[in-house]
Amino acid sequence: MKKPPLTWLYVPGDRPQTVTKALACGADVVIVDLEDAVAPDRKAYARAATAERLAEPQPVPVHVRVNSLDTPYAAADLRTVAALPGVCGLRLPKVTAPHQITRVAESVPRSDRGATPLHALLETALGVEHAFAIARAHPSLRGIALGEADLRADLGVRHDAGLDWSRSRVVVAARAAGLAPPPQSVHPDIRDLDGLATSCAHGRTLGFLGRAAIHPRQLPIIEQAYLPTQQELEDAETIVKAAITERGAQALPDGRFVDAAVVAAAHRTLALAGRN
Repeated sequence: MKKPPLTWLYVPGDRPQTVTKALACGADVVIVDLEDAVAPDRKAYARAATAERLAEPQPVPVHVRVNSLDTPYAAADLRTVAALPGVCGLRLPKVTAPHQITRVAESVPRSDRGATPLHALLETALGVEHAFAIARAHPSLRGIALGEADLRADLGVRHDAGLDWSRSRVVVAARAAGLAPPPQSVHPDIRDLDGLATSCAHGRTLGFLGRAAIHPRQLPIIEQAYLPTQQELEDAETIVKAAITERGAQALPDGRFVDAAVVAAAHRTLALAGRN
């Protein structure tokens, strides 16, 4: 079982030197942003700079967040970056319906590696309502996630707990469609590391896996929150060893019941720590 990514670092596409630094900061995935982080008068420059910077394969996976599909920038973004050797995925913002995924998947240029994986960001009430349909829209779609800043504004939510239903909806939709658990949306205050840790702990209880970040200082907090504890690893190893010794449902000496679902969860825990 492949170790899943836990940290996804956004970096503005109109700052190629910052992109270079981001590639060396330890994030599992770097997301070059052509959308919110780039002013309208710099969109063309960001696109060209990204094409130049990602013209060769990169040392870590790189995704590009293109502009919203209903903007005049999106088509040029997709045409320019989809097949770049340094791009491993495209992030599509403000997706509201499955036909948007299908249209992109069937129209973007293909690289020598085949179709570029797509990831949909759900940032409106309509997008959340269509979460499952979007998640199963096309084989090229590899993940869904929330964009909480826009969703908060759309819903008029004033307290963070008001987003928990939408969070759970997206987690369930992803898993129901056979996709990986989604990463959490960004924590916008880069100085509030204690708040970030608390928020990550809450996200983990909801079923998220990893988190997007907007500053390198957030990365170790996210990783620590989502990596298994030593006790969790020991428990997982005990379960896997018991399953190897005796197949089928069984009870451990401490009374815990072990079946196929419990064993699968144990393997996922070990994979997170790179022990599988």
